[in-house]
Amino acid sequence: MKKKLIAGNWKMNGSLSANLSLLQAVLDGSHGMSCLAAVCVPAAYLAQVQAILSGQSLIALGSQDVSAQESGAFTGEISAGMLKDFAVRYAIVGHSERCQYHAESDAAVALKAQRALSAGITPIVCVGETLADREAGKTEEVVKRQLAAVIHTNGHCISEIVVAYEPVWAIGTGRTASPEQAQEVHAVLRAQLKAATSHSDRVSILYGGSMNAANAAQLLAQPDIDGGLIGGAALKAPDFLAIMAAGSVSA
Repeated sequence: MKKKLIAGNWKMNGSLSANLSLLQAVLDGSHGMSCLAAVCVPAAYLAQVQAILSGQSLIALGSQDVSAQESGAFTGEISAGMLKDFAVRYAIVGHSERCQYHAESDAAVALKAQRALSAGITPIVCVGETLADREAGKTEEVVKRQLAAVIHTNGHCISEIVVAYEPVWAIGTGRTASPEQAQEVHAVLRAQLKAATSHSDRVSILYGGSMNAANAAQLLAQPDIDGGLIGGAALKAPDFLAIMAAGSVSA
């Protein structure tokens, strides 16, 4: 059984002092845990967090985005090669907030995943439906369309990605898909990956809809939930450690 992956997404939060306190507490409290873990931090803090995490192997560094371009006149963008310079291991692509506020298309997300892979960075590819999609019975259709674009663009490399199912209606709202609802969608994604690659067992599928210290164990116990993409709870060391502990038990 592969290890659970617990990835924190700090979103646009943090400061030099707060980051140091948070990570020191997480590192101090994570001894003996067997899950994989990562923190996806604002680009401004990549250098600081890289330095704090140096010398240990449990917690990897992640980015919250990556450019679809390799280099050039793209002001404000950060390329996969630049992220690699900071020893970034994971890059979130296609997060619902990027799609909502920056109009990122399925094709753009697929290209970002390709850029990450080309630099040896594992893309955490986000898929998920809105409340309107779910109420219209379109959950499966939407998530399969989103993942299909990434599969089409990346071909045989698809076994090297991580997928995160994040129901948009459950992000930052305090609402969470029930373990059964989450498992149902994860099983759909697992089947889609299995049809696309003979190495689908390598792909971790994370749940990313308001997983927290209270519900992590139940969610992580589901057969097709391989970890979590954690938002608000990743900013509180005790909560993040509790989720890591649940992931270690389930691993």
